[in-house]
Amino acid sequence: MKKHTTNYYNTFIEVAEDTRVTQGTVPVSRGDQKTVAERQFSLITSHPYAYTSDDVLFQVYADRNELLSTEYEAARHQFFSKGQPCFRASPLAKTQGFGIHHDQDGKVAIYGMETPDYERLLKDEAVKKVKAMRSSK
Repeated sequence: MKKHTTNYYNTFIEVAEDTRVTQGTVPVSRGDQKTVAERQFSLITSHPYAYTSDDVLFQVYADRNELLSTEYEAARHQFFSKGQPCFRASPLAKTQGFGIHHDQDGKVAIYGMETPDYERLLKDEAVKKVKAMRSSK
């Protein structure tokens, strides 16, 4: 079975061109369930450069589906047997105002669009830049 990946290396995902925010905005819950953006934000900000994109996306999926840790290996294999949306489609980059940096090992951290680190990554010619997907057509 083919294994797909969402990992980037030495790449910075810039905020979407049509974002409505002017700075990184912490995602908030709707109702009693945490949103995908909130789960991604929490995992990445509490462990910057500790996880790959694949790690974060799978962990959010596992948490939302209340998987047991004993189910992770088979579930991860199944999850990545088909293509998954990468962080270019994440609400963090599309609507919340965060750029997502993937280091040389594919590990991720996020930076608010108003921060010096965001600007530094934009200007770093050694880092590939891609835009987050637009929210509207």
